[in-house]
Amino acid sequence: MKIIKYLIEFIFIYILLIIFKIIGYKNASNLGEIIGKKIGPFFRSNKKILTNLENSNIGNSQEDRKSIINNMWGNYGRILSEYVYLKQFKKNNFNQYIEIEGLNYLNEIKNNNEQVVFISGHFNNFELMAMEIEKAGINLCAIYRPLNNPFLNIIMEKIRKNYICKNQIKKGKSGTRDLLNLFKENFSVALMIDQRVSEGEDIKFFNRSAKTTTIPAQLANKYGCSIVPVYVERINKFHFKLYFNKPIKFDDKSSVEQISLELNKILEKMILKNPDQWIWSHNRWK
Repeated sequence: MKIIKYLIEFIFIYILLIIFKIIGYKNASNLGEIIGKKIGPFFRSNKKILTNLENSNIGNSQEDRKSIINNMWGNYGRILSEYVYLKQFKKNNFNQYIEIEGLNYLNEIKNNNEQVVFISGHFNNFELMAMEIEKAGINLCAIYRPLNNPFLNIIMEKIRKNYICKNQIKKGKSGTRDLLNLFKENFSVALMIDQRVSEGEDIKFFNRSAKTTTIPAQLANKYGCSIVPVYVERINKFHFKLYFNKPIKFDDKSSVEQISLELNKILEKMILKNPDQWIWSHNRWK
């Protein structure tokens, strides 16, 4: 039964999280990388990931692509280990591990009480994006997809609300209503645009049609708000650099499809910077 599988998975990961907490940040991150490389392929097929890389023309050879996949699983493991340290990141105890480029844009948004849409993808510890935006004093809500595992999801929702962003909105129709209500109250929103969205539009992504969320484009069209691309880069294993790009103001004549295509192109450039720091295991082009 699926519930038994979820329970076993929950117990295994919960024990890992306890171990990660005991051994300290750097040791936990290194152990997470080892575990990710060892067990990652058991959860998602490397064959599918390899196909995604090939179809996206990423990597110069099969060996190059296998190296990207191996590093990707290691990054997965590091992300998992870092969840128990998000409290320290939130309380500025780990400032030595974070560098922010484009902080001036965040300050301008706050000082002008401007309402914007922050977009990114699942790069490295992607949770840091919403955390740093909220720490900058910007009223923010963040869209998230609940985990399939209900036991793990309880823990993850608690971590996200306590240490990442207070206003968490579940992906889906009910979440869209919550988003619009908060948006009318002048909240900005942060969301990932790199996952397949069944209710999305078919937009080109690495020259292939992919179901893409149009929420950022719709908000930009309806409210005239700017869109701020954000990239989270892992540097030297334990450090992160967050890039808050200059807010993009789209022409009011731009269609939802045109804006969404442009955002996909921005996402592509982020992925190409460090292909092994993006999660290729999602069935993006299904």
